[in-house]
Amino acid sequence: MSATTTYLPPKKHYEILDGLRGVAAVTVVIFHILETYSGDRFHQIINHGYLAVDFFFLLSGFVIAYAYDDRWAKMTQWDFYKRRLIRLQPMVIVGTIIGAALFYFQACSVFPLIAGTPVWKMLLVMVVGFTMLPLPISMDIRGWSEMNPLDGPAWSLFFEYIGNILYAVIVRKFSKTLLTIFVVLSACLLVQYLLQGPQGDVIGGWAIDKTQMHIGFARLLFPFFGGVLLMRVGKVIHVKGAFAVCSVLLLVVLAIPRLGGPTQLWMNGIYESVAIIIFFPLIVAIGAGGTMTNEYTKKVCNFLGAISYPLYITHYPLIYLHLAWVVNNKIPMQTGLLGGAVVLVVAITIAYASLKLYDEPVRKWLTNRFLKKQA
Repeated sequence: MSATTTYLPPKKHYEILDGLRGVAAVTVVIFHILETYSGDRFHQIINHGYLAVDFFFLLSGFVIAYAYDDRWAKMTQWDFYKRRLIRLQPMVIVGTIIGAALFYFQACSVFPLIAGTPVWKMLLVMVVGFTMLPLPISMDIRGWSEMNPLDGPAWSLFFEYIGNILYAVIVRKFSKTLLTIFVVLSACLLVQYLLQGPQGDVIGGWAIDKTQMHIGFARLLFPFFGGVLLMRVGKVIHVKGAFAVCSVLLLVVLAIPRLGGPTQLWMNGIYESVAIIIFFPLIVAIGAGGTMTNEYTKKVCNFLGAISYPLYITHYPLIYLHLAWVVNNKIPMQTGLLGGAVVLVVAITIAYASLKLYDEPVRKWLTNRFLKKQA
């Protein structure tokens, strides 16, 4: 038989962008560890670490457009969905299983529902979590109203899938002019929420209610489709040492202290609007235009890029555990930071082990089974 295939070989990666995704993922883990000692949104230690999610959305839109814009004559929508599911879904399952395994060790006053949750209900939530179907608030088993209470960051994957579906169904067909209009309107939605919303920031998006859905779509639409537009426009910036430059810029944007206070929410809203709409596309444009001649930097980018998604989607059960340890034992920050360092090392180790022992083999098998066909 002659071999035909719906499988399209992956294009060459933007290695610097892969590395930046890893920098952002590590920053998210450190942000979540330090958040244990921060108190509230006005006194975070890495104050804008949560904006890494918006940076991920921008990178995703850019990479999706790069990988698929010129391939629709060779594949169907279902082929596209299969490719995205194979890329993303296996690690969602691992993150949810880790969350289930550690769930009852996370009981504390901050998570008031854990102690009273029967095992059957936790297992039901785990199975639903495998599918990425969002749980209603009535099914919460932790007390934080998360759509996946076993693995909090899965909420952003839920919106990632929505972005992918919107791209495949309609946005891929947009002209540059129509896409520009759509992105501008999405930016207006984001700015409107940041300046007129009740928080002055984009923290949220993880629950199925009107307020959180508003936040989630405001966070998704501009960066994701802004990334698609940035790729289509093709304007990149060539800077020597692009990875180092972009890494420093990204870390500065994420670490700048919150601007204003409870009575000046608009100040922080302006900052986050500028960060997401101007700084993040600028960083991606520099990263996409950069080249690497240093083998060491290349290896660092490849490693960071490889573990970025596994690290992001598996680390949060450890954060729940760390928070419970601190709360239950009244651990001071000086002592807790040592435990936090252990959490970071363990999280990276789990991410790398999951990648090599599970994710890569499973994705290879799924690719051979569902993308490559015989005719």
